[in-house]
Amino acid sequence: MTMKNTSGLLQKLRSLMKAKQYIGSDAIQAYIIPSGDAHQSEYIAACDCRRAFMSGFTGSFGTAIITEDVAAMWTDGRYFLQAGQQMDSNWTLMKHGLKDTPTQEDWLVKNLPEGARVGVDSFLLANDLWKKFSTTLTGAGLTLVPTVVNLVDLVWGDDRPCPPTDQVMVLDTKYAGLSWTEKVHQMRDAMTSKDAQYLVLTALDEIAWLFNLRGSDIEYNPVFFAYAVVSMESVHLFIDDQKLTEESRAHLIQNGTKVDIHEYEAIQQFLADLYPDGSNTGKTWISPKSSYALVSCIPKRKCILQGTPAMMSKAVKNKTEIEGMKNAHIRDAVALCEYFNWLEKEVPKGQLTEISASDKLEQLRREQEDYVSLSFATISSVGSNGAIIHYKATPETDTALNTHGMYLCDSGGQYRDGTTDVTRTMHFGTPSAYQKECFTRVLKGVISLATSVFPNGTTGAMVDSFARRSLWEVGLDYLHGTGHGVGAFLNVHEGPQQISSRITAHDAALEAGIFMSDEPGYYEDGEFGIRIENIVLIKAIETKFNFRKVGFLTFETVTLVPIQSKMIDPSLLSEKEVSWLNNYHAQCREIVGAELKKQGRTEALAWMYRETEPLG
Repeated sequence: MTMKNTSGLLQKLRSLMKAKQYIGSDAIQAYIIPSGDAHQSEYIAACDCRRAFMSGFTGSFGTAIITEDVAAMWTDGRYFLQAGQQMDSNWTLMKHGLKDTPTQEDWLVKNLPEGARVGVDSFLLANDLWKKFSTTLTGAGLTLVPTVVNLVDLVWGDDRPCPPTDQVMVLDTKYAGLSWTEKVHQMRDAMTSKDAQYLVLTALDEIAWLFNLRGSDIEYNPVFFAYAVVSMESVHLFIDDQKLTEESRAHLIQNGTKVDIHEYEAIQQFLADLYPDGSNTGKTWISPKSSYALVSCIPKRKCILQGTPAMMSKAVKNKTEIEGMKNAHIRDAVALCEYFNWLEKEVPKGQLTEISASDKLEQLRREQEDYVSLSFATISSVGSNGAIIHYKATPETDTALNTHGMYLCDSGGQYRDGTTDVTRTMHFGTPSAYQKECFTRVLKGVISLATSVFPNGTTGAMVDSFARRSLWEVGLDYLHGTGHGVGAFLNVHEGPQQISSRITAHDAALEAGIFMSDEPGYYEDGEFGIRIENIVLIKAIETKFNFRKVGFLTFETVTLVPIQSKMIDPSLLSEKEVSWLNNYHAQCREIVGAELKKQGRTEALAWMYRETEPLG
């Protein structure tokens, strides 16, 4: 990967850290650069890639802290290899999640003198993180301060990309299942239960979901820059006016309810005006993940800091969304069957590379009905590149596919009726016994999680070990989560549920109607990477007993793409696991096979039948 020379950039930033017109009354001794935008998005627009601009590290997760003599970068296990390859010698890699790595705030306390000031753009730091940082720093005699402007933007100057201005599109209720006015009623019912007069939405996918609108401001994520405020009497949308078409404006007037449109930048003053002298009696509900800049506009005694009702309503899919997600996965499986059939023929010729292969996959997805875009940048990786968990091929790293290394492909599509995310690891030659064992143990983890049964109220952390057990038995593991929520024609990573070994104070219970990924893996640095990923739907299940009438849940696998049998060591599978795999492949034949026949894709159909022969 290309390593960026950051010496000049860091020198400019450190000069600005002493310029009082930008940082307030006195110089700052450290500057925090979060990876998100003003909406705390995981994936961001080019204009918000400030941390990547300053460091060269392009992974989706990471925080940079610059002091007068040190530049440090915190990122997690998905990106250790990538960050090490992209950052120059000016940077120190802090391996977040490892026991010897200090937290960012503890590191600041250790490395700064008493009385030091730590600056950050308060729009880019979530309120809960601000509170966490501020408490620790204040206790050590340090101060967290908001800068007047974003210092990285000043360093970037005129070269910084302009914010996107693409127009939004209306999502028909035949895909959404509910009108936006029905969703507003849901929000108001929830607000009544909390005695809230106002609800503020800052997460872009929550706003897109509420109004049944989609955009393209962030690549692969069908969202648009906006804020929303719902009161018991009115609905407000803060958005760049040029993003709205005649259709979308008409859409925002329904059943006698009209959405009031405001300029995007007006949100901060709007919230401040709700409490001009602190006399307003209404409470405001806002997520603790919203920026400190906005939460601080609301008096503490009037602020309900909790995850919004939109977050949970969006996560639990309605019947229309569930049906749409399943249908999207069937059509997506058609594209993948075509792709893997094509790869089997083309890889031995020695002409394909990681990029040319992934380009072909996108072309095949584009042929499917209701396709809009990819749901993330395809991870097309061969051999040692597969060990880089979130690898993205570049012209400098683009490697030829071959018959002696494993090929890991993690990809997904955005369709009007659903979002997909699937990973398959394949070998186009002869895998070694060790590779087959690692693959089979990963597969055992997929099956173990997919077949688990658990009571209502269970969090993802409580079932994560099901996916790791077979790897743990022989001393193997992986440094990423096992599962994330998936949106319905929305963000491919959706909260608040997750399946991870990392326990947090905000772990949300798994609930029926939520789509999650099931994706254990194993990665051998410098050699290969293995990941198998299916999307699963959480659903209720009848059990022989029902302890305290709590009710039990399980998973239904909705991804239907063959799992390569040549990578499997059958001796490591139990009878139940073999039965699960054979039943899964029978479903592929029945459901995806019917769609392949319907679309006249006979070669891919024949390939799929070969790949789904029952395991003896």
